[in-house]
Amino acid sequence: MRTGCHSMNVPEPASRGTRVRLPPDVVRPFEIYVNGVPQHEGRDFRIEGRTLVFERVLKGEGKLGFWRWLSMWIGVAGTYRQNDSVDVVYQRNGKRVVASKLPLEPA
Repeated sequence: MRTGCHSMNVPEPASRGTRVRLPPDVVRPFEIYVNGVPQHEGRDFRIEGRTLVFERVLKGEGKLGFWRWLSMWIGVAGTYRQNDSVDVVYQRNGKRVVASKLPLEPA
């Protein structure tokens, strides 16, 4: 039965932002890069425990299906999907190390 009134059921807001877990051996000081661009704590991300939290949504390209691979292989089309990369530069045993393409999780 319709009453003509609006529903009071309000959907939860969509998940916004991205979380990135730091590798276990990362200690401060470290540098964070997204797609090769330096990021700054407090402006571009915050740290919660051993997790970086970005307010913006970052996405990996994901798996390509058969038809997408085939079209790229024969040169019909390329792939132009969003494919963000988060890298951390830090010291391990006195040497500069880069952990690249860290897994992205929705916030």
